[in-house]
Amino acid sequence: MTGSHGRRLTTTAAALLCLAALSGCVATAVGAGAVAGDTALQDRGIKGAVSDNAIRAEINHYWLEKDHKMWMALNLQVYEGRVLVSGTVPNADARSDAISLAWKAKGVREVFDEVEVTNDGGIVDYARDTKIQTELNAKILFAKGVESVNYSAEVVNGVVYLLGVAQDQAELDRVLSIARNLADVKKVVSHVIMKDDPQRFKSASTG
Repeated sequence: MTGSHGRRLTTTAAALLCLAALSGCVATAVGAGAVAGDTALQDRGIKGAVSDNAIRAEINHYWLEKDHKMWMALNLQVYEGRVLVSGTVPNADARSDAISLAWKAKGVREVFDEVEVTNDGGIVDYARDTKIQTELNAKILFAKGVESVNYSAEVVNGVVYLLGVAQDQAELDRVLSIARNLADVKKVVSHVIMKDDPQRFKSASTG
């Protein structure tokens, strides 16, 4: 449930370390085993997670190829082929390009455009958003009656964006309540789908 910026920095750092010392990748592989264990508990399963990671990688490739500033400015959440794009860009053309490129990835079933066109933000806002996200992840993790592995959260300028699968409305209401009651949260935007929603079982071609 970490943020996209953190994942990008971690992935980049790991890649550089592996290039510098191939043996160091063994430790990374051990860590990946723990991640796989968590993934198996998710409703999407390991196969779904692998597919979502492939979608994420392809979209990031398109963004980076188009403009590294786009890649740095945007957050990407993917769950069962449903893609949520958030972040800030300086103009509407950049937002349009980012969403169009997201749709190009194989397996994408839906794209939620939550990109803001603004020049606001900065180090202070990023620090605040990171604090909110860290606190939110911790509270969801330990919340009774919430399967936290099925939720993804991003925070941009005080707005919380949620994606994933809820076991039922009661569970989702708990998560929404937690998010809304955190300090400095301006709004919560949910694209969480119910576990029994028929939309989950539609293929990419018919979604």
